[in-house]
Amino acid sequence: MADSSNPLTGLDPEQAAVVTAPAGPLCILAGAGTGKTRAITHRIAHRVRSGHVRAQHVLAVTFTARAAAEMRARIGQLGAGGVQARTFHAAALRQVRYFAPRLFSGREMPELLDSKARMVGLAATRVGIKVDGTGARDLAGEIEWAKSSLIEPADYAVAAAKALREPPFDAAKVGEVYAAYERVKRAQGVIDFEDMIRAAIWAMEEHEDVAQQIRSQYRHFVVDEYQDVNPMQQRLLESWLGDRDDLTVVGDASQTIYSFTGASASYLVDFKRRHPDATIVRLIRDYRSTPQVVGLANSVIGQARGELARLRLELIGQRPPGPEPTARSFPDEAQEAAAVAARCGELIAGGTPAEEIAVLFRVNAQSEVYQEALAEAGVPYVVHGAERFFERAEVRQAMIALRVATRSLQADAPLAESVGLALEGVGWRPAEIPAGGAAREKWEAVAALVALAESMPALTLEAFNEELARRAALQHVPTVAGVTLSSLHSAKGLEWDAVFLVGLAEGTMPVIHARTPDAVEEERRLLYVGVTRARHTLWLSYAGARAPGGRPRRASRFVPFLEPGRGYEPGRRSSSGNARPGIGKGEVVARVRRTVAVSCRVCGAGLLSGPERKLGRCTGCPADRDEELLARLLDWRARLAAVQKVPAFVVFTDVTLAAIAERRPGRREELAVIAGIGPRKLGLYGDDVLALVSGTTVEDLVGSD
Repeated sequence: MADSSNPLTGLDPEQAAVVTAPAGPLCILAGAGTGKTRAITHRIAHRVRSGHVRAQHVLAVTFTARAAAEMRARIGQLGAGGVQARTFHAAALRQVRYFAPRLFSGREMPELLDSKARMVGLAATRVGIKVDGTGARDLAGEIEWAKSSLIEPADYAVAAAKALREPPFDAAKVGEVYAAYERVKRAQGVIDFEDMIRAAIWAMEEHEDVAQQIRSQYRHFVVDEYQDVNPMQQRLLESWLGDRDDLTVVGDASQTIYSFTGASASYLVDFKRRHPDATIVRLIRDYRSTPQVVGLANSVIGQARGELARLRLELIGQRPPGPEPTARSFPDEAQEAAAVAARCGELIAGGTPAEEIAVLFRVNAQSEVYQEALAEAGVPYVVHGAERFFERAEVRQAMIALRVATRSLQADAPLAESVGLALEGVGWRPAEIPAGGAAREKWEAVAALVALAESMPALTLEAFNEELARRAALQHVPTVAGVTLSSLHSAKGLEWDAVFLVGLAEGTMPVIHARTPDAVEEERRLLYVGVTRARHTLWLSYAGARAPGGRPRRASRFVPFLEPGRGYEPGRRSSSGNARPGIGKGEVVARVRRTVAVSCRVCGAGLLSGPERKLGRCTGCPADRDEELLARLLDWRARLAAVQKVPAFVVFTDVTLAAIAERRPGRREELAVIAGIGPRKLGLYGDDVLALVSGTTVEDLVGSD
């Protein structure tokens, strides 16, 4: 590959400036989709391969194990293996474990708590507060914020008031719970993750020999997502550095959305002040999203106010043009969810993979109505962040079955065949796909293991089991073929071809407890993060009420064009996808596509739901359907899906087949106007469908079983 021979190959001018920047402090302000990981990994590889640094002396830190693994893989592919890429927690844990005898009076490192909730509940009881599991988790969150912010129990109440926190109980009582929690931990001889990082800091601040050994090992530092560091992580970084300054940081102030956990973008904002000789590079070419999506993102963040707005970046779209974002308003949440589910089905039927679609919302409580609507529409979905893939009961059962199968199945059998047989033995049926809901989610989870096996035909079953065990240890989740439901916070760092931003009403976006200017600005940045998750197709919507007849709500102040009857100015665009400059205060100028009105071909009423629009009539209006044709279409679809090894709806949805059976198109032009039959589906299946409409039998098209 070209990249392996030259780390400068294929970089844009700004990325090349990152790679070739001199040693010393470097701050990369990187907008969404601008290739920041590419830039920093190429910088590391360039410095290693040019002999400026040794691989074992580089430590790159980020915030997720997945991001760290990706960074290691990319650096290795660039010919600079040996560089350490870890999360803050993983790097600190490794060091504390190594120096444990020195730090803990000859003992090993104390046991590390996986969760604070149980001990926090015990501590709350000891200070006279009775809490359930939810209350214990809320208290644990406050304690984590305080510890990450280097706040001691006695100082919690004052610090919480200054930070405008809204603790779950009286602040003084929370401080008491915090102090009791620390006592309970000490009594039981355990530590939590914040203690572990503190131990790493203390090891270097109080033990000069430890500091010298660590600093001789790590001499060059790279920090990803620098806007998300908290005071404790910053202090750990400063301890690693000592009096040196070979530090590269990369971040985007406009994606600062975790202040509630203690994260502070002030370190990014103040980097030049703290390092006067720092080199600053801005990455602004967006390779992820179409110019239309980029234009809307620029419009949303262009209204930002406050300190972080000084570092906002105006992105320049690099992809070919795509569709304008769609803006929709609905009377209530159920109708909004039904329309979203219908559109998801249309996208899937038109060729967009289900796993390349996401529905994003502000709070997790919004998920339920979309789960119900997607299940009702027969659209598969997965809930991101709800339960880790390898912790699911059906996945654990499948892995046990695969391990047992190594003793009974032939060792030389094809891997996919062996995996399929083993899983059928515990009740999984590849052809019996549930319509939706939890049963469908379980089926898709096991199907993901089968798909993984099909992608690794060279492995034996025993080796495949080892690979699953490795992935389980790393929580490396295979892709499950379903629409992703996720909160906006959980969607950070991810991207999809099509994104639905839903529930964009005042009180939800911004959320009702965002009462200060800084809190409102963080909500704006959260919406910006959501917009920039979309590569091609973007939908924004809100419901005027939660339930039919409920209290009316207004559209989010961030997207006023969602209000019924409220116009918007399209504005001129440059080819970059930037919004026109000089817009009046508060005006959003991105061009937004509104859904074209469709009327019932029977009664003339306006059609809102996806299924009705696809059928071209109200569901209550009489249907002139050719039932015999529909039966043949269903039979043809089932046989074709079995041959292609895909769920039947991927070929055509039930509603699309019903529409064909009602309209009975005789020409490709007539077939193409049916919603859900795009150019790709027309090319793949158009001739077959027209042949079936004209009377050809299914056996003549696909043969008998």
